[in-house]
Amino acid sequence: MTTLTLDLRSVIRLSHAQFEQIALANPDLRLELTADGELVLMPPTGGNTGRRNSDLTTEITLWNRRTQLGVVFDSSTVFRLPNGAERSPDVAWVRLDRWQRLTLADQDAFPPLCPDFVIELRSKTDRLAPLQAKLREYQANGCRLGWLINVQDCQVEVYRADQPPEILAAPSLLSGEDLLPGLVVETTEIW
Repeated sequence: MTTLTLDLRSVIRLSHAQFEQIALANPDLRLELTADGELVLMPPTGGNTGRRNSDLTTEITLWNRRTQLGVVFDSSTVFRLPNGAERSPDVAWVRLDRWQRLTLADQDAFPPLCPDFVIELRSKTDRLAPLQAKLREYQANGCRLGWLINVQDCQVEVYRADQPPEILAAPSLLSGEDLLPGLVVETTEIW
């Protein structure tokens, strides 16, 4: 099963409230809304992708528990980006001060902000170009660090604010750099 994109623009331009209603009424579907108003239906992951996603989320969560510098989110969290897109990265992290500035209502809904750090893990059914566009979109909306982990090609594309992506060939370690100080993720289980 591959990602399905529905272009509804000739019929309706979904508002945030309408998209949220659709997503909440269909909790078994993984939905996103592009900044252009296209509704994206993402297939469920297979076992290996689910395992990798879980491992990555665990690594970021354990680091965050030690440092208490932010809040970690899994792939079911949708963020309302400043450009109007509603996106759900595989793993996301938001600095604590930014999270605490949100109202409780905003925290309970789809948070209206772009994460500071995201991970997208390419599954067997994902095409690379749309994932690269998604990382550029996060970057353009204020994300400071993003990893696109491309298992098929044994590469990681590192996206940093105001910089072109850096492509790493099968790195054994990934660093959280200055944004996530002390975070080092071993990637031996990914490859």
